[in-house]
Amino acid sequence: MALEIERKFLVLDSPWKSLPQGALMQQGYLYASPEKVVRVRTEGDAAWLTIKGAMQGIARGEWEYVIPLADAVELLKLCDQPLIEKYRYRIPFENLLWELDVFIGANAGLVVAEIELDSEEQIFAKPDWMGAEVTSDSRYLNANLQKYPFSAW
Repeated sequence: MALEIERKFLVLDSPWKSLPQGALMQQGYLYASPEKVVRVRTEGDAAWLTIKGAMQGIARGEWEYVIPLADAVELLKLCDQPLIEKYRYRIPFENLLWELDVFIGANAGLVVAEIELDSEEQIFAKPDWMGAEVTSDSRYLNANLQKYPFSAW
């Protein structure tokens, strides 16, 4: 089983503003519950179907498959609306890769950084633009942001 171990933080500053434009992502949910999620995502000309299991601490099962872009576009039409839209910036820092998401649309104003780890105990350096950790706050799960957008908080 593939395992995703991820920590998520709010972003205090705007490190992405000096970088080239991030990659536009659209994602939708064919099914979302606390026990499992089935997501469709596009990024440029690429697309994926992702299945995630229930959270166990900061880890959960994750299976991700490349799918044809045309299929993803059609599947996104089946997803609950509005879709999650965001620009993703990939920022290397201290030998790890941070994925910084600048949300647009219904979640405009929200900026979150995630880091995938090899173990729950892995120690890592935090950039100075890192804010509060929100890993355990389910409001920041993308599947929940789709149902309860940041703009409505």
